Amino acid sequence: MSDPDYLTLEGLTLAYGDTVAVKDLDLSIGRGELVALLGPSGCGKTTTMRAIAGLLAPSSGRINLDGADITRVAANKRAVGLVFQSYALFPHLTVYENVAFGLRLKGLRGSELDDRVGQGLKSVGLANLSSRKPAELSGGQQQRVALARSMVMEPKVLLLDEPLSNLDARLRLEMRTELQRVQKETGVTMIFVTHDQVEALALADRIIVMLNGGIEQIGTPEDIYNRPISAFVADFVGFENMFALEAGQLKTANGAVTLDEPPPGGAVGLAWRPRAVTLGTGPFQGTVRGTSFAGNTREYLLDTKLGPIKAEVDAAIGAHSIGSMLAFGLPVASAAPLQRYG
Repeated sequence: MSDPDYLTLEGLTLAYGDTVAVKDLDLSIGRGELVALLGPSGCGKTTTMRAIAGLLAPSSGRINLDGADITRVAANKRAVGLVFQSYALFPHLTVYENVAFGLRLKGLRGSELDDRVGQGLKSVGLANLSSRKPAELSGGQQQRVALARSMVMEPKVLLLDEPLSNLDARLRLEMRTELQRVQKETGVTMIFVTHDQVEALALADRIIVMLNGGIEQIGTPEDIYNRPISAFVADFVGFENMFALEAGQLKTANGAVTLDEPPPGGAVGLAWRPRAVTLGTGPFQGTVRGTSFAGNTREYLLDTKLGPIKAEVDAAIGAHSIGSMLAFGLPVASAAPLQRYG
């Protein structure tokens, strides 16, 4: 990555009337990165994307792109492409005309227009469908038309708003691969907004987790998935057993609990995925309150003095019935140490 500060947000504050949606946001995105803005509804991710696109003027702060300040540049002048969640295709135009629309506005005609549109459609695998109308396409094909329409404008940054949310599970998987392929082949800097952690983990080079108008954690998919730094991020990526620490002990509803080894220094909490819980052995006891078969694994909900504990084991292991009393352990080595709790 030749330019780690290709797109920068500096002290960006965004508001709707008197309601501040994003406050003092600082962020740097590199040239050619595929970045996810991840978080729940209302966290500020879509608002941030709208500001980058030029659809929302900041209350304060700066947006710089490729060495230029674009904070007050009009949306149609800042070389930023936007693919909407709804695709926003013109239903009365063919695929060719949808992709050509923006190029015509720029004055392209004749063979130059044909070449650009043809290349755009080829890049998303739709060269043979140029004469069809949007209603004659699948959801995945419509998404690819919207992608081609933005790509032919040769944007410096391409923004995608919940790009896969309207697709079924099989098409989502196909489009993940398609987006990655197009991004890597073209080298365009791509930012997509999503509330789906699986989508972000599968697609992004880097994930920005947002909460309450700020950045909660930035990291690679591996960082976010394996090393969450806060209780919010841990919960968001599937650490279902979490406890605050007090004087090196787990803080539970029934008092402090000592672990088999001391927690890492500086940690204010510990979090375990269900599969990190040792079931059938360990210093604690729990009663099985629920169980479910999940293909390769079996999930258990235990009622314990620590509170509810979720565990996951290989489905090949014999099932335990509801009401069974089981030993379990919470190995410190398998826990994610948290820097922020609550």
